[in-house]
Amino acid sequence: MNRTDSNVTTDHTNNKEEQIDLIDIFLQLWRGKIAIVAVMVLAILLAVVYLTVAKEKWTSSAIVTLPDSGQIANYSNAMDILYSQTPGNTPSNVEVQQRFFGRFNSAISALSGQLENQDKPEKLIIEPATKDQPLPLKISYQSTTAQQAQKTLNTYLQQINKRIVTELDSDLKTSVDERINDLKDQLMTKEKVAKEKQQKRLDELNQALVVAQQSNITKPVVSQAETLSEDTLFVLGSEALSSMIKNEASRPLPLDNSYFNARQALLAVSELKSTPETTYAFRYIMKPTLPVRKDSPKKGLTLVLAALLGIIVGSGYVLGRNALRNYKPAA
Repeated sequence: MNRTDSNVTTDHTNNKEEQIDLIDIFLQLWRGKIAIVAVMVLAILLAVVYLTVAKEKWTSSAIVTLPDSGQIANYSNAMDILYSQTPGNTPSNVEVQQRFFGRFNSAISALSGQLENQDKPEKLIIEPATKDQPLPLKISYQSTTAQQAQKTLNTYLQQINKRIVTELDSDLKTSVDERINDLKDQLMTKEKVAKEKQQKRLDELNQALVVAQQSNITKPVVSQAETLSEDTLFVLGSEALSSMIKNEASRPLPLDNSYFNARQALLAVSELKSTPETTYAFRYIMKPTLPVRKDSPKKGLTLVLAALLGIIVGSGYVLGRNALRNYKPAA
């Protein structure tokens, strides 16, 4: 029983000593308030100096997505004409939009990596504008002034757009040249085949004329000429065969509809004109913004943190100084 009373008395004494220690610490800090305030003011002054010399960071942002139909109309029309003979191979409007924006996305991502790895890194950030959705994209650029951030971001976007449009326009011109050569080859082949057919017909008629002359057949001996084969044409008589030979030699080549379709396609493809100045690889949902709030340094937060740090350091200084004064080495 006496031991329990002793423990209770000890705990009460310890609690009382802790309360006395806290009061003592508070009194020490109060007596050293001038030193604490001085350190706090010094910390604030250092923060002000930092805010004066630190480089400001401003971020301009733009939101982009697939180009609309009007922005790629010339390219889409060119695709329709190029594949007019094989409509099933014509890329859809959505496919053309994705082709342009896909190249833009790859190019802007590559530029972001290049800017980050150069001697003086620049910060170009590409991320989805909406979480868990690939489109639209939010593209941000950070610089030392609001105007510079907006101007540089706009410049980069326009440079990438021009490059992509130029590349695809060059690809289109190559496809047009290849298509023109292909159509010319088709026409030459069809003309050659038609000439060979015409020449074969003339050879058949000339051979029949020789046989008719040798057989002394001058007048037709049949009334149904349509049923005659190559070997029996001579029964038409030499007079009729001579007239047929003259007509066959002067008549146009026997060209079918496929020849004229190819010729029409050649004329249409040859008239294609690119307009890269009205073609765009992306569409703005939000143009590069002029930021109104800088990212850093934050003046208010910096000054508050400096004041708190000054108070903490000042308090530590006061308590440490008093502890050294009251320190008595053991005898």
